Amino acid sequence: MADEAATVEDGVRPAQSPLVEVSFQKNVQRVQKYLEAEPKALGVTQIGLSVFQIVCVAVFLAKGLSHIGIDIAFFISSLLVVIAGSVAVAAQNLHLPTLRACLGMQIVASGASLFNLICCLIKMDDSPVYCWHNHYDNSTLRIGEICHNLENIRSHFSVESVLIQAALLAISVTLATYCCKVVNCCSPAPKMTVITVQAPAVQQ
Repeated sequence: MADEAATVEDGVRPAQSPLVEVSFQKNVQRVQKYLEAEPKALGVTQIGLSVFQIVCVAVFLAKGLSHIGIDIAFFISSLLVVIAGSVAVAAQNLHLPTLRACLGMQIVASGASLFNLICCLIKMDDSPVYCWHNHYDNSTLRIGEICHNLENIRSHFSVESVLIQAALLAISVTLATYCCKVVNCCSPAPKMTVITVQAPAVQQ
């Protein structure tokens, strides 16, 4: 009799399963968000602009139109930006350690670009003494004209350098922001809502 009652109870109580189930899972596609920043284009731009700045400053330094003290620090900072651009391009493989390295290098590149920007602003205020010296030692109009042209070239180059360093700073901050979103160093990993709809069991 007890066995019959148990059989009746099992038959009366069907398996309870919800028709709609809501769960939260890690978004495995979040690393794809890094590609939205166009890291290849921005990384190549970082490399190109930094190499251009290094070549220009080297030319000015070779001609004795710049100060070696500031330029050595400028070279080192620019090389750090070149390395950061290379890591940004390499991080396209979406390998997590490479993305972490990219984040670190972009933070360093932001500091280096800011330092170079300050150096460029200092150079803009630095008056070229050699020009006035040559102008007073040589009273000919030709030397004065060359001197004036050199001042104009140096002034235009300084303004161009400021704009390039501001662009490099913006690129570094952009890439660092996207890396931070992917690596999730500033906040916990976002979870994706998954809704599962189950068909009700057909009763016979």
